[in-house]
Amino acid sequence: MNIIVLSLVMISIISMLSISAEACTGLIVGKKATIDGSIIIARNEDYEVNNWNKYQVYRPKEINTTKLWPLGNGLVVPMPDVLYAYSAMPDWNAKQIAPKSKYFEERGINQFNVAVSATTSVDINELAQQSDPLVKHGVIEANIPTLVLPQAKTAQQGIELLGSYIEKYGAGEGNSLYIADINQAWLMEIGSGHHWIAVKVPDDSYAMLANGLRIHGINLDSKEVLHSKGLFEFVQQHKLLSNPQRDDFNFAKAFGVIGDTFNVDREWLGQQILSHSVGQQVRQKQYPLFMKPDDKISVNKVAQVLSATYENTVLAHSGDRPIRVDRQIESHIIQLRPTMPVPFQGVIWQSYGILAESILIPLYSGLHDFPIAYKTGTDTYSDDSAYWQFRSLTTLATTHPIKYLPFINNNWQRAQHNIYQTFANTDQQLIRLYHQDPTAAIKVSVDYSTMQLNQMLKLAKKMRYKIMTDLTKITEPDYSSSDYMNIMSL
Repeated sequence: MNIIVLSLVMISIISMLSISAEACTGLIVGKKATIDGSIIIARNEDYEVNNWNKYQVYRPKEINTTKLWPLGNGLVVPMPDVLYAYSAMPDWNAKQIAPKSKYFEERGINQFNVAVSATTSVDINELAQQSDPLVKHGVIEANIPTLVLPQAKTAQQGIELLGSYIEKYGAGEGNSLYIADINQAWLMEIGSGHHWIAVKVPDDSYAMLANGLRIHGINLDSKEVLHSKGLFEFVQQHKLLSNPQRDDFNFAKAFGVIGDTFNVDREWLGQQILSHSVGQQVRQKQYPLFMKPDDKISVNKVAQVLSATYENTVLAHSGDRPIRVDRQIESHIIQLRPTMPVPFQGVIWQSYGILAESILIPLYSGLHDFPIAYKTGTDTYSDDSAYWQFRSLTTLATTHPIKYLPFINNNWQRAQHNIYQTFANTDQQLIRLYHQDPTAAIKVSVDYSTMQLNQMLKLAKKMRYKIMTDLTKITEPDYSSSDYMNIMSL
């Protein structure tokens, strides 16, 4: 690559670093569309500020005697007798915002290998809002994982459970969320104060998701579609669609805002990467909800999608909002693998900071405690926070992107390749050992994930130290020979 081309590439990266983003991008992949038969739900968590530290936590099973369950935003529901164990990734200040609640838990897997990623925020159109207003103390992104993960034994049960809460207590936001188990994955969308819909992702397909409602072209009477009571009649009554059809229902058009380039550009980009052979035109009002990939999808391919920009596409100079943005605070790729022994079926590939300049670390579900650095920090930089060590690398790289971005990316690529290899080897070891000694096998999985968390943090620090040292040298003036001799003689 010559200097001119490299400079243009780096200029495009710098321009992306200044983009203001406050929403997320996601992907759901059916088990026959993946390279290893796993189900995948994945999402970038993008936030209105890019200095938002995240914690790794594990919630053990709880037997409750209290009657009421406060959910943090004023929503209070009956407390279940039992809350099942699950993992989560709350914001650093969740306890400050809602001291009596679990709040903004974002994503996780429970003891039954039910996974939740919540949410990608969506806009609701004015007519839908007027017809069924949002509820101030209703179901919102911040409490969706908390409601579903400790109660659901299957993905479908999770959908039905959350739907019942929305219909009874109302929703406070428009949202799109993903719930999966080892057998199926579902996309659920909330379109108003009390109306929602969910559709099972076909096993041989994927769904590419930005910040617009996406569900359309579905049959409301299909066994693979769930929805709020009276949904079709509500749409008819309030004329949310000019000619609604039960067997070709367009939930996205009825409740959402379609054709917004902020969303459709990303939908096109993801489908362009995974189904390039289709050759779709840009800026369509609605893209297919489900598509079949050209090739089987791997974790690495999902990471490519979640790191994508419009570079080298027809939208290189006009794309509204890329998938990779500077306000990305974490990315997760959750795999549910039916061929593995039950304790190892759920794996969360977790990155911290911006995925394009970070690394995915595999977290087996048996991991119940985390290194202290992954449970530490605030929205202010600190050396003891793992999040800040990963995130600060991108910040440092922007001081000299032509020099430092390749340095960071080359180091992470080598480390990621090694992780993919060692993870595959560990999987095989776990399969063999589990039949002999399940407890020992679980310990191996926990030790492996803990080791990777520690090693990748160590590598992040090492790169940061090298860049800081190099930046210091850059600021030093160039001395003449005589000046240098005078300094040395002091």
